[in-house]
Amino acid sequence: MNQALTQHNDNPSIILTTLNARYIHSSLGLRYLMANMGELEKDTQLLEYNINSRPLDIAEDLISCLPEIIGFGVYIWNVEQTLKIIQLIKTIAPDIIIILGGPEVSYEHDKQDIIQYADYVINGTADIAFRETCETLLAGKKPFNKIIQPLPFKLEEIKLPYHYYNDIDVANRIIYVEASRGCPFKCEFCLSSLDKTVYPFDLDLFLQEMETLYQRGVRNFKFVDRTFNLKIDTSIKIMEFFLDKNDNDLFLHFELIPDHLPEKLKATIQRFPAHSLQFEIGIQSLDPNIQQLISRKQNNEKTRDNIQWLKQNSHAHIHADLIIGLPGEDIETFARGFNELIQINPDEIQVGILKRLRGTPIIRHTDEFNLIFNPQAPYTILSNRDIDFTTMQRLNRFARYWDIIINNGRFKNSKDLIFGDRPFENFLTLSDWIFKETAQTHKFSLERLFKLLYLGMTDCLNIETSSVEEKLLMDFKLSGIKGLPKFNLKHDKQASRQLQGSQRQQRHTH
Repeated sequence: MNQALTQHNDNPSIILTTLNARYIHSSLGLRYLMANMGELEKDTQLLEYNINSRPLDIAEDLISCLPEIIGFGVYIWNVEQTLKIIQLIKTIAPDIIIILGGPEVSYEHDKQDIIQYADYVINGTADIAFRETCETLLAGKKPFNKIIQPLPFKLEEIKLPYHYYNDIDVANRIIYVEASRGCPFKCEFCLSSLDKTVYPFDLDLFLQEMETLYQRGVRNFKFVDRTFNLKIDTSIKIMEFFLDKNDNDLFLHFELIPDHLPEKLKATIQRFPAHSLQFEIGIQSLDPNIQQLISRKQNNEKTRDNIQWLKQNSHAHIHADLIIGLPGEDIETFARGFNELIQINPDEIQVGILKRLRGTPIIRHTDEFNLIFNPQAPYTILSNRDIDFTTMQRLNRFARYWDIIINNGRFKNSKDLIFGDRPFENFLTLSDWIFKETAQTHKFSLERLFKLLYLGMTDCLNIETSSVEEKLLMDFKLSGIKGLPKFNLKHDKQASRQLQGSQRQQRHTH
């Protein structure tokens, strides 16, 4: 079942639950709710599952606890499975009260099937509102409205949740933390664009909680702050806290504003040892016209300089994000930005496909740019005015192959051969070839990837055979695969092509 109990209670009146994308993930949001249940905490149980479990099994497990109320955290990655679970619960045990919360159900209520099966929905931040709703219901009363709009509150009014990470979480899961909430920027594809500003938690109290987590054995801290380096003095104080540990096992993940890196922050970053820092940097697009269209403020020159400085002067691992499908961006402008980012040389480029997050202002461009999104979660874009459906599918495959070939780091020696002086164009050509040969984008063994790259690089990209063999052999020796390489080194490639053709014929026959 892959479930974790944060608090054991044989007969809970209330269950807090969600479906995480993977077992190693944990829900910070549910732990905030748990921490702020007040007198109801003793009657509340926190259960986590993941999206790979069967809805029927999860429904059975939840119903067996005999709760009066179940609160579900609903997100873009779990809404379809959560809907199935709630349908089952309402069919088997209709008296159980279902309360929904989370970003996926905070907007566009009239367009969502899952809302119909819920008793109540809490919009936005539910740290206090969930407890208040439960108090009302357990007192035999009913809230005035099905859609509950929480009253605003200050962060000092809520309790921090970190002691609700149990020993199993500490040993096996990613520990998410936040020193602030909100975002001052208005990028229209992002839900954070709806925030008015950034609200910091009391820093001393926050660091006390980090100390407790550290003493419990946590060494991997993933900060979910949208703008960690917005207030430099706070950023430095947090970093100094971890530097003082002098612990080479520490690993810290921060989301960084790319064009805001003053000298005193640089000096602090330089003090971190190798393998201890990761910066996630949202580039999204390097085209100034696209940035202006989607209300994204970014100084591209400073962004380039800062990433290059980080690469040359620090040990930080740089993870940069680009988005395919933004309004106004065609394949040529995306290629230009992609190739430019390759030259800037972050450690990793995450190529994402634009998603229509409910409530985001991106929909204001729907008519002008003919934005067409998949009606099923995660609502990725299918086509727009400048990129047709067929091309968007090619780019989807590009993103997938990029992830398993380049981002996984197993072909570090071979990737520059693939890129040449036209990284985007060459990798798109290779991507098209791989899909034509295999008709699949998942479940490639590493050995098969070596074979495909050998043939793709030599036959499709026409790279000189000896260079391909040299670089692939270097990567193979680091791969952990036992035995000799089987990707056709120094033998007749024609036999390999015949084998590939035979495999395609068999696949099409079946």
